Amino acid sequence: MVGPGCWGIAGNPISHSPTPRMFSIVGEYLGIEAHEIRIESSSIEDFVEKMSRIKDDIWVSCTSPLKHSAPSGLGVKSPGGVGAVNQLMRSGGCWSGANTDGLGFVSACRHIGVDPSIATLRIRGGGSAARSIASAWSSEGGSLIPETGRRPLASGPWDGRILETGQADIAVDLDAAPAGGNSAELEGKMQVSVSYAKGASADDFAVMMLAAQHLHAWKSLFAPSRGDDLPNLTEFLSRL
Repeated sequence: MVGPGCWGIAGNPISHSPTPRMFSIVGEYLGIEAHEIRIESSSIEDFVEKMSRIKDDIWVSCTSPLKHSAPSGLGVKSPGGVGAVNQLMRSGGCWSGANTDGLGFVSACRHIGVDPSIATLRIRGGGSAARSIASAWSSEGGSLIPETGRRPLASGPWDGRILETGQADIAVDLDAAPAGGNSAELEGKMQVSVSYAKGASADDFAVMMLAAQHLHAWKSLFAPSRGDDLPNLTEFLSRL
């Protein structure tokens, strides 16, 4: 398999992200090498301009604010109701994308012993990560108890799994600031955070989620034909 010339992370802030290293770790499993890059960018226009300087094929994970503007700015499709992508691939000059936030959250929950198919999730926030998680969680059969943060969770394919009240098995604040920002305290049997700081360990739930969504990106976008050759989440985390 021929890989890209570059892979890494784009958005702002990104200095704390282990994503470039994650690309290289998976690349080692598949026998692919590429140059690790960090593209600090706060607008899709700036991102496009910086990408135009790189002539090679590119694989990047993207954070806010790029994940929201990439569908319209690059003409890539996003999942229904989510309106954002967090994985981008430029191959032969053409862009494609995927959103693995929700899949990563679901996989990380399974990793810590929470089964999304029978569990209730209390979720605060209504941004793209919240929508992606709501979509993936409801697709597994789990229930949702939304809490309004900076914005409410919009109507979407998850509407049929929403509860007005009840006991949550797990809770997450998607409005926590990036790079290790504090979460609002939420009611639930346990609460996890998806915000990690530089140097966070592989035992941190946010790192588990990041690793899981990265593996899903390889399966769905970067190298779908090599899915059977990828490490599992436990193996991957042991390399971080």
